[in-house]
Amino acid sequence: MQNFFQIDNFKKIHYQKLEYNKTISIVFLHGLMSDIESKKAKFLKKLCKKLKINLLLFEYSGHGKSSGDFTDFSIKDWIEETKSTVSSLVNTKKIIFIGSSMGAWIAINILNYFKKKIIGLITIGAAPDFTEELIWKKLPHQEKKKILNGKIFKLYSNYDNYYPITKKFILDARNYLVLKKKFELQFPIFLFHGSKDESVPLKYSIQLLKNLISKKIYLNIINEGDHSLSKKNDLFQIEQSIIKIIKNRI
Repeated sequence: MQNFFQIDNFKKIHYQKLEYNKTISIVFLHGLMSDIESKKAKFLKKLCKKLKINLLLFEYSGHGKSSGDFTDFSIKDWIEETKSTVSSLVNTKKIIFIGSSMGAWIAINILNYFKKKIIGLITIGAAPDFTEELIWKKLPHQEKKKILNGKIFKLYSNYDNYYPITKKFILDARNYLVLKKKFELQFPIFLFHGSKDESVPLKYSIQLLKNLISKKIYLNIINEGDHSLSKKNDLFQIEQSIIKIIKNRI
């Protein structure tokens, strides 16, 4: 059965929701051009069933089975959609956000919005400000000019596909950059990053150690880990951090 959350007359957000209690929910925020059929999403379904805690998975506009074309949106849209979707579909008083890659950047942008409910944050291969740091700053002048004139630039990835980069995608993101901001937080934070991440350098998770100010913040560098961190041992370490947050064993 397909579930859709209608944000307005034009946006339908595809989601899956598991409910086992009235206390704690995990909200998973996937990465750029990903969806809720990933290994991490499936892992979280099994884990939440085992731990008897709630889970919300959903896909941003232009992703997966949600409505719209990718090139019509930017992180601005996905942040606002996340606020609306989580506010409407999560009923528990406690939330753990898990952000993968771009999902980590989205999570950081909504921390203050949900700060009274958050009991933990987990990031996986965090990619804060990647539109500016990893894309725009590395593009040749001619390509930048084409984008600003309305052309779509095909940025090929390490996953045998490409990301269509638009003017909106780049310019909208500049209002949501986080690497020069400080966030005073009262909950535990686990930052996971693979030592062999070829998509997002480890230095971005290291930088977040300085930006996310918490008495309980931990950087977990996964030896030989890639950007996805979806191998059995990677997921086991993420599972242990979730259990520590839930059982307050930090």
